[in-house]
Amino acid sequence: MRIDIITVLPELLKSPFEASILKRAIEANLVEVHFHNLRDYTTDNYKSIDDTQFGGGAGMVMMVEPIDKCISKLKEARNYDEVIYMTPDGETLNQSIANQVSLKENIIILCGHYKGVDQRVRDLFITKEISIGDYVLSGGELGAAVLCDAVIRLIPGVLGNETSALTDSFQDNLLAPPIYTKPRNYKGLEVPEVLLSGHAANIERWREDQAYQRTKDRRPDLLDK
Repeated sequence: MRIDIITVLPELLKSPFEASILKRAIEANLVEVHFHNLRDYTTDNYKSIDDTQFGGGAGMVMMVEPIDKCISKLKEARNYDEVIYMTPDGETLNQSIANQVSLKENIIILCGHYKGVDQRVRDLFITKEISIGDYVLSGGELGAAVLCDAVIRLIPGVLGNETSALTDSFQDNLLAPPIYTKPRNYKGLEVPEVLLSGHAANIERWREDQAYQRTKDRRPDLLDK
């Protein structure tokens, strides 16, 4: 998979990809991540990529031309399955969306900034709009990092155990069950006996029951799905 991220602040994005699972995935050539500074695609002496709104109003708007130049240059080199715009009014990111995006070969992620992008960017280039929640950030960079983390860990070979991602919360519209490790007893709190039994079928049944109960208690809306 190749991910190209268009941003006004590439320096804000780089650190999440320089540690842990994302770093190992890149070093293993399981994913390529490239950052593109939008200011490199403007001929303005001040490297301006935003301007005031037509009709007036507070906040600056990212102009269509630099974004067009950047996306068009990327598309000259390869085909892209998705051009994703990170925006508060997009579809809320969930595990199903992460699963779908992880199957793509090449994607572009455009990070919004200021008041957002000229609507014509969305009309001409964007194939998918994603939000990470019902709140507003200073820009789309942190949202892009969240999306990339959720997607890259699903690529085969990224996680040490291939089945690990399949048992995460939300994969089957259930929250993950409780998990335990050593010691068996800590301050009077015991590990459930079934997990020590070695009986695989009973353990799996217990985990399914616990996942259902935890979902019912904490996120009953998921059960409606």
